Amino acid sequence: MQPDAEFIHEPAPGHPGWFTWTLDDDTRFNAVGLGPMIIRREGARSARVRLLDLERRHSNMHGNVHGGVTLAFVDVAMFATMFSVLGAQVSGSVTLDLHNQFIGAGQIGEPLDVLCEVMRETGRLVFLRGSVEQGDRLVSSFLGTLRKPSVR
Repeated sequence: MQPDAEFIHEPAPGHPGWFTWTLDDDTRFNAVGLGPMIIRREGARSARVRLLDLERRHSNMHGNVHGGVTLAFVDVAMFATMFSVLGAQVSGSVTLDLHNQFIGAGQIGEPLDVLCEVMRETGRLVFLRGSVEQGDRLVSSFLGTLRKPSVR
């Protein structure tokens, strides 16, 4: 299964069982603002998306992962999950809402994971929930809704 032409989704070198989730344009936000991501299915309705390289540029004034980075990563991970679990088109889809509850701080220098579950799919909408984890630490929990693209 291949995503839209704008995405690169292929086996991730050095990460058996994982696949890349990358835009083919490295000047877009996913590459510039976040960095390399990989994804793997976890069960029938879930996927785990991993942000590999958390650096100083991802930090807040406390030296932890900035909340904006966490939210942006969750947003991207919801689209990756929609593709991985449902095989749905992601180009042209939009985020309708994203509710996040910060629970702990993410650490720079360690991979950050989003575990995301598709709760329900309708004709136009996908409802998701999940958590942001780092090792055994819970960073946040979230609920979100994506709207699939209009058929033209």
